[in-house]
Amino acid sequence: MASEADKRRYRELVKREQPGRRIVRNTIRAFVVGGLICEIGQCVQSMFIRFAHFKPTEAGNPTVAVMIFLSVVCTALGVYDRFAQWAGAGSAVPVTGFANTMSSAAMEHRSEGWVSGVGSNMFKVAGPVIVYGVVSAFFVAMIRYLVTHL
Repeated sequence: MASEADKRRYRELVKREQPGRRIVRNTIRAFVVGGLICEIGQCVQSMFIRFAHFKPTEAGNPTVAVMIFLSVVCTALGVYDRFAQWAGAGSAVPVTGFANTMSSAAMEHRSEGWVSGVGSNMFKVAGPVIVYGVVSAFFVAMIRYLVTHL
């Protein structure tokens, strides 16, 4: 059993040897990368509006589908993970980051079968996100109801 002095020395050693975090650089990189992903989505939406003659209110759904498809393809090719290592939090823009997470879980567990491997592990990741979304939407709806009816 290690003594308190040993534990303290170990914590000091870890703190001294741990590389410093580059918070400003990482924040700027995440902001720029997240913005670029959103800009790509905006370009896709603009193409649906201009070339497919969608109304701006109708172009959102196919835009999201295209962004999800691109994210899954990049994940399958191994590009998204390398990109995410460099981009940091900027690659976690909701639609593409969530699609990457889901497809990574599916690919990782495909050897276990379609149901017990792909299906169950994909939804282990999706479950908390869906629950958070539903609960958040409920509270936002309640707040909106109270604000508009009081």
